[in-house]
Amino acid sequence: MSSTELPSAPAASVLPKVATVRVAEGERLRSVGLPGITLSVRSRPPAREGLPPALYVHGLGGSSQNWSALMEQLEDQVDGEAVDLPGFGDSPPPDDGNYSITAHARAVIRYLDASGRGPVHLFGNSLGGAVTTRVAAVRPDLVRTLTLVSPALPEIRVQRSAVPTALLAVPGATALFTRFSRGWTAEQRVRGVMHLCYGDPGRVTPEGFSNAVEEMERRLQLPYFWDALTRSARGLVNAYTLGGQHALWRQAERVLAPTLLIYGGRDQLVGYRMCRKAARSFRDSRLLSLPEAGHVAMMEYPEVVARAFRELVVEAGQSADGADAPGGGRAVTENAGG
Repeated sequence: MSSTELPSAPAASVLPKVATVRVAEGERLRSVGLPGITLSVRSRPPAREGLPPALYVHGLGGSSQNWSALMEQLEDQVDGEAVDLPGFGDSPPPDDGNYSITAHARAVIRYLDASGRGPVHLFGNSLGGAVTTRVAAVRPDLVRTLTLVSPALPEIRVQRSAVPTALLAVPGATALFTRFSRGWTAEQRVRGVMHLCYGDPGRVTPEGFSNAVEEMERRLQLPYFWDALTRSARGLVNAYTLGGQHALWRQAERVLAPTLLIYGGRDQLVGYRMCRKAARSFRDSRLLSLPEAGHVAMMEYPEVVARAFRELVVEAGQSADGADAPGGGRAVTENAGG
């Protein structure tokens, strides 16, 4: 291993104690032990018995908390759970230190197989979009519908604003960045992330900002924080280079589940122009364009995303409940099946 590389994270059994993860009112958080990994799972009790299960998968540097607003919007539609991928949120690092897209997808599959909740309505954002695309392609029996918010699928021409994030995958870059940013406060880091991920950072409430700062302070105490971030970024970049049946766009073409694609017009990390390619690649797709949204539409416009999901479920013939969620924001929705 190069001297510029970050060392492997310590085993979960020797990790130091840090502040507890925030759990919003009405949510539950539990730990699930599986072969080689331990996953933290956030859930919100459904409004009534018998609702179909759903699983939410976050993006690079995110956690299950990224889905709290949407989970609340959909509590009368699905029995929702959000998972912290290994090394993120409240989940410790994987035993083998593998943060590839395949490894993250394997973690999701292991959880679904062990819990017996499949098939589920599967949601993914950014990195989680690549992960859930792979899950839906290789295990169609586990997926009822697929909802992708700014999925991190390969782009020929990467946006300039996304380059710094991609550089995390370069050996030694993270060590240089941590030295450069050593004096940054948690507030400064959170503001930077929000300006990068939100179409309009002004939509973040003071309480939301305070909660994000608290979570950032907690994460910076974790000895594996940068390791998980770096290796996951590297895993995503490596997945972009794969060819043949393992190529992400090839796997997108294999997805059988009805798919909702959501892209933000102000997304600085995933090119808005990719929405058309995605609509052509996923065989049974609907496209939701949110001109004012950034990279995390489910956090910026949860009501609009929830309404689009309800429409997807009705069109797919998987529910008799066609009630709309409250509206808000401008959106363009269209059928985009290939």
